[in-house]
Amino acid sequence: MSEREAMEFDVVIVGAGPAGLAAAIRLKQLAAAADHEVSVCVIEKGSEVGAHILSGAVIDPIALNELIPDWKEKGAPLNTPVTEDNFLVLSETGSMRFPNFLMPPLMNNHGNYIVSLGNVCRWLASQAEAAGVEIYPGFAAAEVLYNDQGAVVGVATGDMGIGREGEKTDAFEPGIELRAKYTLIAEGVRGSLAQLIQTKFDLCKDSEPQKFGIGIKELWEIDPKKHKPGLVTHTMGWPLDSSTGGGSFIYHLENNQVAVGFVIHLNYKNPYLSPFDEFQRFKHHPEIAKYLEGGRRISYGARAITEGGFQSVPKLSFPGGALIGCSAGFVNLPRIKGSHNAMKSGMIAAECAFEALKAGRGHDELTKYQTAYRQSWIYKDLKRVRNVKPLLSKFGNRFGFMLGGLDMWMNQLGIGLPLTLSHGKTDSASTQPAAKCSPIAYPKPDGKLSFDKLSSVFISNTNHEENQPSHLKLKDPSIPIAVNLPLYAEPAQRYCPAGVYEVVDADGGGKRFQINAQNCVHCKTCDIKDPSQNIVWTVPQGGGGPNYPNM
Repeated sequence: MSEREAMEFDVVIVGAGPAGLAAAIRLKQLAAAADHEVSVCVIEKGSEVGAHILSGAVIDPIALNELIPDWKEKGAPLNTPVTEDNFLVLSETGSMRFPNFLMPPLMNNHGNYIVSLGNVCRWLASQAEAAGVEIYPGFAAAEVLYNDQGAVVGVATGDMGIGREGEKTDAFEPGIELRAKYTLIAEGVRGSLAQLIQTKFDLCKDSEPQKFGIGIKELWEIDPKKHKPGLVTHTMGWPLDSSTGGGSFIYHLENNQVAVGFVIHLNYKNPYLSPFDEFQRFKHHPEIAKYLEGGRRISYGARAITEGGFQSVPKLSFPGGALIGCSAGFVNLPRIKGSHNAMKSGMIAAECAFEALKAGRGHDELTKYQTAYRQSWIYKDLKRVRNVKPLLSKFGNRFGFMLGGLDMWMNQLGIGLPLTLSHGKTDSASTQPAAKCSPIAYPKPDGKLSFDKLSSVFISNTNHEENQPSHLKLKDPSIPIAVNLPLYAEPAQRYCPAGVYEVVDADGGGKRFQINAQNCVHCKTCDIKDPSQNIVWTVPQGGGGPNYPNM
């Protein structure tokens, strides 16, 4: 084993998303106020901060107001306040607007901002660096480091320059150990290190299984005559049937740009369903096409979303560190918002870590973080919508939507259900055998409103060094063809929005499973939805993956 260089910090943060950067900034704020030096390092697997950030996004500025009250004066890229808020129920050719006055008040987007979350993170990174935080993009955390007592003492980045067969190439460089008194895991949804830590410390033993959706998004430049800065539209209904959860968004940003996206809950049953193709045909609906026709698609991306909410939040602290942001799952599903909660969780964890550091502690458990979370507005935000996802899963889109809305109104009036409903099955276990389901015939893309996967991946600027081991691991290489193909028509071909997985003809007859790892946009859907739970997503060599502009 090659000798690895080691760097020492007070706090190491894995992931330069909203949670990680908010934690870093808050640590430096507290250190400056107390005149107590704290060294903080953030590592980010993307080639730059924001490269892997994908979100709608309409952001609630509540956490940013707390963290940096003068963010407007400092040039934060929150340039487009919401001016109009619509909710539509779609049929195949028509639509019905749901009256705003019937929507629970928490669903109101006025006071929020339509943003590129990637650009918000780039701005947060500039604020963090100005405060003295060290940020290292292009370094993927691949290993958790433990001491003899079993506490987390940091992370190690992956080796660079490893060839496809695992051999060291001429470009080989060993990974770096980043050691810390406390390590904050802010990898985002379904992070690979978060999964290892949750298993090692049994952090999920008292929580429900996490639930997920896949969000697919495109950024368009449209005809200025059709552009309405500040317009927010959400839809449910077509093209999904009533038993398949999901919906869409179309947000009008500045500069004649709109973000259009589709979210499908990953507990869908039919293995023939393709989230990518559902999104492509959705754009042909008259209510959506009227904005996009004559426009130009600029970028594409996909990312998993945590949907379990209140009852799926694991234990947050462990010896030597804590889970923050979407690594813990703080998304408010009905609001389709998580950035405000992610930032606040990072701030709370930073406050607990700073108190411990000031007291001379290190590598112990930040137990006060769990208490602080329960006393925070994150907890209240999630608790009041905790039954919406189970109601949608149990009763389907239409009836579940009505029951969920009623439950949110009851919570608003202080008479909510006294119980917390269960989520039931994991998303992977929700997939039914292909024999029980009907294949879905999707229309061919027209190259104007709808597109194929490969041209979409191309404009995500996804790139991986080809001469490296695949970061998509199969626990048992035989399962895709021996089990998933006959039983589930191998759904990886369809649930992956980037064309990573294919079933192709094998030499000498039969079929073989092909993994095009270089196409991977790091959405993590395969790790979540594979019905055999046979695919393990790990980090590629640092800097690989998408490079999202303005997403």
